[in-house]
Amino acid sequence: MRVDTATRRFYAEIWPQAPMVLRVAKILVKDSAEAEDLAQETLLKAFRFIDGLEAGSEVRKWLLAILRNTRTDRLRAAGRQVPQTGLEGLDEQLPDSRPPEAAESADPREILEAFSDQQMIDALGALPEEIRWTLLLVDVQGLDHAVAAAVLDVPVGTIKSRAHRGRAMLRQVLQPSRRESQV
Repeated sequence: MRVDTATRRFYAEIWPQAPMVLRVAKILVKDSAEAEDLAQETLLKAFRFIDGLEAGSEVRKWLLAILRNTRTDRLRAAGRQVPQTGLEGLDEQLPDSRPPEAAESADPREILEAFSDQQMIDALGALPEEIRWTLLLVDVQGLDHAVAAAVLDVPVGTIKSRAHRGRAMLRQVLQPSRRESQV
């Protein structure tokens, strides 16, 4: 692909997604400067490999996969272990008292909208990284389970389990904030 064609395609298809990439990076990592670097590196890789994006492909899925791989590469380069969350360890992190049935069936978007952006970012930051990734993709970005599974390279059932458990964990983290706002 000629450079000018790649550049035009980048600005037409990828660049409009830049705010989404930065938003996800800021939720994923706590340091704002690190998040900006992660987003920038993701966009640079997307530009470099734009020929690999097939026409008609889902751009968000492609970018989020690049973001995830870039994050993993950075962790490995820094000598830190890539976070892995096994489902067996999550039971210990779930709240002992389950929320009422109404909260269980509530639409995740309604729950998200009940809190400020900063409260949600802080709450997501308290979750294990693989759970955070799942909720970012499914509930925040609105990707379907199959697409999220492709981005994270795990089975769809794993996404469903992580989303269910992650929402319970998120409710536990947000419960004190909700009580404070109702007082």
